[in-house]
Formats: sequence, C-alpha cells, structure tokens
Amino acid sequence: MSKALTESGAYLVFERPDIGRIQAESRLTDTKLNLIGVDALIIGSLTEFGRKTVGASGFVSSSKRQVAFAKIDLRVVDVNTGHVFFATSGAGEASTETASTFGFGSQAGYDGTLNDAAIRQAVSEAVNKLSVEMKSRPWHTYILKAEGNWVFLGGGKSQGIKPGMQFVVETQGEQVKSPQTGALITLPGQVIGQLKVDSLFGENELNEGSMASILSGSLTGYKLDQLKVRYEGAKQ
Repeated sequence: MSKALTESGAYLVFERPDIGRIQAESRLTDTKLNLIGVDALIIGSLTEFGRKTVGASGFVSSSKRQVAFAKIDLRVVDVNTGHVFFATSGAGEASTETASTFGFGSQAGYDGTLNDAAIRQAVSEAVNKLSVEMKSRPWHTYILKAEGNWVFLGGGKSQGIKPGMQFVVETQGEQVKSPQTGALITLPGQVIGQLKVDSLFGENELNEGSMASILSGSLTGYKLDQLKVRYEGAKQ
C-alpha cells in the first residue's frame, strides 16, 4: 500500500508502522528527528484471501487453472478529529492455466506469485478509488512569507501549480462548535485579494514553493497565519 501510494505521485507518504526503527536509529546516532505530522491515516486490512483450482477435462485433453483472489478494506481517518471521512475496498484476482493432450503438456505446480499479484491488484484498485475521492476535495495552501508585492506560497510543481495560475486569498473562518454534532465547524472566510503565480522554487515535494504577485486587494493588517490561499479552477 505504501509503495502504491508513493509511486502514484499524488501523496506525501510518511512512515508510521515502523517508526520505532527510525526513532531507534536517531537515538543510536544522536540525531534530532524532525518528524512531520500528517493529514490522515489510512487504516485497513486484508479481509478476503484464498486460492482455488478450476479444471476441465475432455476425451483427449484437460486443463487446470489456478486462481488467487484477494480483497482489502480501507478507511481514511482525519488525525485531528478521528473522523472516518472515506472508506473503500479493492479486489484482485490472478490466475495461471495449464493444458495437456493425451497426457502430454505442461504440469502446473503451486505458483506462489499468484498471491502477490492478486494482492497488488486489490491495492491498485483501492488506491485508484482513494485518488478519485481525494482529488474531489477542496485544495488550499498557505502563505509562507510576504515581502512587498511578492508573496511566497507553500506548494509548487508537484502539486500542479504553474506560472500564470491565479489564486484567491481569504481569511480563515471562525470555528464554532456545533450543538448538533459536537464537532467544530469552520465558517466561510472573507476574500481579501487575488494572486498570480510568477515562478516556482524548490527541489522536491517537501521544500517546493511558489512566488506570486498581488493582482488585487491587500494583505496589510492581516496576520499571515490567519490567511489561506485557494484555487478555484481545476488543477491537474
């Protein structure tokens, strides 16, 4: 699952199951860890797994097909609230077939690679469903620094940001507690300006950013950590 998420290029994946090994290495080398918090945890399990052999025989020929099947169930949890905001599953099947005529032909033994192939297919299907869900969720970023007419934004090439794109700057809405659910609800913020991306910087997903200029409005009088930036179009 971690491999599939990382290879998709759509996620920043951080180690959690084996984080103890990282902490142990840090203690061994006396290195200070700078662990990064995550937005969500993916929790799940392999709920179905098995094999079967399907055969067919005739007067002069016979065939045998080995089939492995797997199913995984996933749920995505918001780390701030513990709320499960998305759940999905993926299924996969892999098979191999042998045939013989008059007793001559290939002989099929136990093929252990079918198990891995079925699980990989199930994981791939679940990741595709997860990606569709995550891409439909609203995207926003934050201002790193403002200097004159220049505004430095978090996020760059890896997040689909390109020079010429325009963004809206708005205040972060007030959070109020819902008497109905007990959860915190963020009220809509106020639009205070518009930015245009002029250039990108950084080498990888963790240190990328964008330089933008102010097209309209002003950031004067606002604390940067109380603002957020959103794109109203469809990013790739």
